[in-house]
Parts: sequence; structure tokens; C-alpha cells
Amino acid sequence: MGRILVVDDEVEACNALREFLTLKGYQVHTALDGPTALDAVEAFKPHIVLLDMIMPGMGGADVLKEIKRADPTVGVIMVTVVTNQTKAKETLDLGAYDYITKPVDLNYLENVVMVKMMDHLC
Repeated sequence: MGRILVVDDEVEACNALREFLTLKGYQVHTALDGPTALDAVEAFKPHIVLLDMIMPGMGGADVLKEIKRADPTVGVIMVTVVTNQTKAKETLDLGAYDYITKPVDLNYLENVVMVKMMDHLC
């Protein structure tokens, strides 16, 4: 079973994604901020992190850098309301696997997660 960490400062967003991904058969943990996410990456060892770009304190780009420093094999998918193409390219350059805008298209998310999970586990 694949492990996914959902990081978003909005509790409802975390809960909705956790419920959806759990129904798809994944083991899912959530974190509401960057420092908690980094602790979870170390303890939970996720295969994939769904990471909000805009969070108070430590933002998504900073969390992405730290995740990639700690474990370069983790697939990080940025999930955000920001549709700025420059920001999207910046996160991809930092090592993000993909960039998905909110509201999340769950079919697209399912496909991206499945492809990255197969890539990671095979």
C-alpha cells in the first residue's frame, strides 16, 4: 500500500483529500503546517506528498526544498490556488513532480498519484 502525506493549512482540504485517497487504498497522513510536515516525512516515510503552496509561516516552496533535501525520492505534488505559471515552473525546478490547482480535479489527481506511485514502487 502506498503512503501519502497531505499538507494543507485548511483542515477541510486535508480531510477531503485524506478521505478520497483512503478510499482509493492509500495509507494517508495529514499535516497542517510545514514543520509538522517535515516531522511526518521523517516518521511516516511517505512515497508522495501533496503539498499546499501557500501556508502561514513556512511556505510550500520552503517545505519542498527541505523534503527533497531529506529524501530526494519522495514525489511531491504541489496543490494550490495559485495559477501563476512562473511559480509552477519554480516548484518543478525545485523538484516537484507536478503542480495541481484548486479546486482539485479528483480524476486528474488520482491519475497523477497512481502514475507517480507506480514509478516510485517499481
